[in-house]
Amino acid sequence: MSTPRIVDRATFQASLDRLRTGEKAHTREGDAIAAARRRLPMTEVDPALELLGPAGPVTLLETFEGRRQLVAYYFMWNPGRPAAEQCEGCTFYANQVAELSALHSRDITYAVFSQGRNVAVEPGDARVSYDESLRYRAFLGWDVPWYSAQPSLGELLVGREIGLFHLVCYLREGDRVFETYWTKRRGVEAMDHSYALMDLTVFGRREPWEDSPPGWPQERTNVRTGAGAPEWPPTAEWPDGRPIAQWPRLAAGHADDLGLTTGAPTPHRCH
Repeated sequence: MSTPRIVDRATFQASLDRLRTGEKAHTREGDAIAAARRRLPMTEVDPALELLGPAGPVTLLETFEGRRQLVAYYFMWNPGRPAAEQCEGCTFYANQVAELSALHSRDITYAVFSQGRNVAVEPGDARVSYDESLRYRAFLGWDVPWYSAQPSLGELLVGREIGLFHLVCYLREGDRVFETYWTKRRGVEAMDHSYALMDLTVFGRREPWEDSPPGWPQERTNVRTGAGAPEWPPTAEWPDGRPIAQWPRLAAGHADDLGLTTGAPTPHRCH
């Protein structure tokens, strides 16, 4: 494994000072983009669009929980499949969001909208799929608001790729709802702190796509355990292991049984 060259403190500081110029420019450019984002127009969304909540159907308006703004993460739920086969990216990003008090202090509600891709959108199917996703939420120890978007998914994600993770921002004006911003793919890194901290380290994310010097370790996948991590054994179906966030939950004795009844593999429990 290669490492950076060793220099004296003054040379190190001079190199860091040169990098800092670019970092400050990057910060200012991010501020400018955020300012432009605040000046985007908005488009109206039907506030009565139906979602499923723990107690039954709710409207999009109700998911605001009385606050002025809503940030919804559209989770790529895979109906009828066990925990080990659920979306590794969504699990990674959703696992970063836990304490919501700071958002609430700025009149913002955060919620997960479970998509349920490749499933017939019928009331019974949607409820079964949603109940599975609620068990997944419980397995991971998440307590953020969690809804199924299946009953209105086409209207909520009109013109966008269903089955891809999205962040969507909404504004409430009385009983009217407006969409103000949305992003997908790497845009959802806004939810994450782990990658931000990795990016500060000398080896970064250790992923093959990164521009790193020759000899730097780049053996990791983006969100699964991957080879080279012997502390977590891979499974036969997923040689690269489960979504990372599942392993400590299993090690703590939490069962990953999603209540599947359609011939799914026997749930695993770590003892």
